[in-house]
Amino acid sequence: MMDIRQLLDQAFTGVLTDICETDTPGIVKQAQKAEFGHYQANGVLGAARKVGTNPRDLAARVVNQIGMEDIFSTDIAGPGFINIRLQPGFIQSELCRRWRNFGIDPVQPQKYVVDYSAVNLAKEMHIGHLRSTTIGDAIVRILEFLGHEVVRANHVGDWGSQFGRLLAYMNLRSNSGESISTELSDLEKFYQQASTMFRNDEAFAADARNYVVRLQSGDETCLALWRQFISISIEHCQAVYDKFDISLTKADIRAESAYNDDLPLVVNELTEIGLLEDSDGAKCVFLDEFTGKDGKPLPAIVQKSDGGYPYMATDIAAVRYRTGKLAADKVLYVVGRDQQLHFQQLFAVAKAAGYIQDRHEFRHLPFGMVLKPDGSRFKTRDGGDVKLSDVLDEAVERALVLVSGKNPDLQEATRRKIARVVANGAVKYAELSRNRVTDYTFDWDTMLAFEGNTAPYLQYAYTRICSIFRRAGVSGESLQATSADEFHLLEKQEIRLAVKLLQFNEAIASVLDDYQANVLCNYLYELSSLFMAFYEHCPIIDSEDSIKTSRLLLSRLTAQTLKQGLNLLGIETVEKM
Repeated sequence: MMDIRQLLDQAFTGVLTDICETDTPGIVKQAQKAEFGHYQANGVLGAARKVGTNPRDLAARVVNQIGMEDIFSTDIAGPGFINIRLQPGFIQSELCRRWRNFGIDPVQPQKYVVDYSAVNLAKEMHIGHLRSTTIGDAIVRILEFLGHEVVRANHVGDWGSQFGRLLAYMNLRSNSGESISTELSDLEKFYQQASTMFRNDEAFAADARNYVVRLQSGDETCLALWRQFISISIEHCQAVYDKFDISLTKADIRAESAYNDDLPLVVNELTEIGLLEDSDGAKCVFLDEFTGKDGKPLPAIVQKSDGGYPYMATDIAAVRYRTGKLAADKVLYVVGRDQQLHFQQLFAVAKAAGYIQDRHEFRHLPFGMVLKPDGSRFKTRDGGDVKLSDVLDEAVERALVLVSGKNPDLQEATRRKIARVVANGAVKYAELSRNRVTDYTFDWDTMLAFEGNTAPYLQYAYTRICSIFRRAGVSGESLQATSADEFHLLEKQEIRLAVKLLQFNEAIASVLDDYQANVLCNYLYELSSLFMAFYEHCPIIDSEDSIKTSRLLLSRLTAQTLKQGLNLLGIETVEKM
């Protein structure tokens, strides 16, 4: 079923249009600061002005013609607002439908490619990879839940200038008789030293650039050492993904190097259609909409003067592959906001080349930075990047202290398992509950709190519902609503909770408006808060049988929704905490 607000909006828009004999906006929205299940149709005022009639008279005609009395009741307020209240019978019947896929009907499936995580190899994953990895994983889970086909694209950096620097540095050490280690931690140190030399030693910089060309040209000596770097790095990344419960696997990797053979083809195709121009030996695309601060055209470099290929070329080849070979409908790039110009140029060049057609949707989903409480970038004391694996380990240890304090009698293995679930959930939720494009502060105390809009609060709400079932002597799985008559919504807390449950699909749809997971986070937090109010005001176990059954069913549906919603965010639940 479409979301309730959309259903009402379409109904009122249709009636208004029929009456006024012209297109009219049917603006239906949830009433603010009113009881749940209360909506307002405000489009009557604009429609009345448009056709020159009295708003209250037009509202009366709409109410007389709308029908659908089994779904809602209406009355007219003020200058022509139409108040809409959902009927209890409709709420109860929709609650019953929720046992079938949460009331969400199948969508027309589309093929998505979601480009996320995309680490640069030969370095350990660090805190800067948290946002892309977490946001992207939530998006793919939601898309798959709705029935879309999703290709996870881990476009890892394994082919750029950093490997030329690393190969040049390793060669330098080898020629001087020094030992060479391919341990990932050593490779990262080597890369840092190589980067310093690249900035300060022009001869070394020229050698490093030459190694990039040799690597991209298939030099077997370079490739052999390069393969060692890549294998070690991929194993490290997969270990972090597994630890953090990220759905990416090795099979999802399609690295920059995978497009190497396509790069000459891209150059040829762009040349044939007249897009490429020579600029000091480099092959570039100049588009009118991109100029520098001096007003001069800003080049998109596709091939460098030394014959090497920059990121732009690889990304164009990836676009070509995704629309051509994969036949994607929509492609999403979950990449930091500092790359906005790059993606604007990429999409513009790809459209000019014909790789992106009108039927395709390509979007860059930018995100902000992770900051310390003092507002500075999240770095170690010496200015290095904080390792993501270290962050996850510390989160587990901090969560273990909290879990042990709540349940000291549990076996240590059980407490550690719970601590891992709480820790991963806390770190992910702290990220996902914020607006994607803003910076956010990484604060242990806030993210691990069992109060407020946090993952531990939501996870604890789920375990509280599970404890209700245990005390009632029933299993949650055994509770199934087969008839709307099994629900008896008597108290306002029950109605508020019930209507919030029916808004789950609205929340999911709203997430995809701009791929903002915080919409789902806010929904789950509000749902948990409403359940707590329901739990405090509406006795469950001590109620008479029919009321007890109704409230147990309401509790079961809340538990299912919390578990499913958290799962879509990549967050696990446990039945005891």
